[in-house]
Amino acid sequence: MPVIENSKLSVIGAGSVGASLVYASLIRESANQIALYDIAEEKVEAEVLDLAHGTQFTRSSVMGGADLDVVAGSHVVVITAGAKQQPGQSRMELAGTNVGILERLLPQLLERAPDAIYVLVTNPVDVLTVAARQISGLPAERVIGSGTVLDTSRLRWLLAKRAGVMTSSVHADIVGEHGDTEFPLWSNARIGPVPILDWTGGERFSIDELDGIASEVRNAAYTVIRGKGATNYAIGLSGARIVEALLDDEHAVLPVSTVHSGAFGLDGVALSMPSVVGGNGAFPIAETPMSETEAGLLAASGDAIRATMQTLGL
Repeated sequence: MPVIENSKLSVIGAGSVGASLVYASLIRESANQIALYDIAEEKVEAEVLDLAHGTQFTRSSVMGGADLDVVAGSHVVVITAGAKQQPGQSRMELAGTNVGILERLLPQLLERAPDAIYVLVTNPVDVLTVAARQISGLPAERVIGSGTVLDTSRLRWLLAKRAGVMTSSVHADIVGEHGDTEFPLWSNARIGPVPILDWTGGERFSIDELDGIASEVRNAAYTVIRGKGATNYAIGLSGARIVEALLDDEHAVLPVSTVHSGAFGLDGVALSMPSVVGGNGAFPIAETPMSETEAGLLAASGDAIRATMQTLGL
C-alpha cells in the first residue's frame, strides 16, 4: 500500500488497543515509521521489542518507549491512553478520568508534533474529541474521533452474514454517538445497489429484524468485554484504516467523529457522520440525507453527548 514518503504514525498508550493498533498498522504498512509511547517503561519497551522482531516481514519500522520525544515529527498521532472500560460500565462513566489525562498529555504532544492530525480512540470518544479540540485549539478537521467506524464495520458484517454477500458489498453506516444512542441510517442502507428492505437474495429483511441487528451492534462491545475483558483487534484495524486514509490523502468516506459547527443542526458537539477523510483531516458530508426519524435520533444522540459535556464543564 503506498504511503506518504517518510510518513510517521505515533500511538499513545501501549495497552491492548494501542498495541493492536500498532500491530495492525505495521502489517498493513499504514505508515513508514510507527512509534509507540507509554508511561509504563517496561511494558512499552517489551511491546516494541516484540513488534520489532517481526519487521523482517514488513516494510514499516517500529520504535518507541517511555520518553515522549518518540512522537516528534509525527504526521498522525493516535491517542488510545486512558482508563479501561470495565464490565457493566458505560463509556460515559469514563469521561472525567480520561479528560484529565488529555489535559496533561495533549499540550506535551503538541510541542513535539505541532503539525500532526490527532485521532482520538479513547472512550468516550465523542466527549474526548470535544475536549481535545478545546485543549489543543486545533481546527476541527485535525481533531478526529474514531467514532463509529468500528460500529459500521460491525453492522456491515452482520448484514453481509445475513444476506450471504461479501461485507464490501454492504453500504450502510452507523452514525451519532459511539455508544448507546448510535443508530443506523437505514434510509440510505444498500446491498450493492438495492435498498436494504428491497433485498430479495433470500428471505427479505423486516423492520423488526433490522432493529435487532442495530441493537446487536450497540451491545457488541459489552459482549466482547464480558468475554475477554476488552475490545482490541477490530478497533486496532479500524484505527489503522483511518490512519491510511489520512496519510495517503485518500478522500475516503468514513463515519468518523468531529466537532460540528452548524451542520445537521449540531453546534459544539462531536459525533459521527459520513466524512471525507484525507491529508488535511476529516470533513463531514453536510449533504448526507436522513429521514425525519433519523434526524430526530441524531439530535437525541447529540443531546446525550452534550449532557456529559456539561457535567465536565466542556
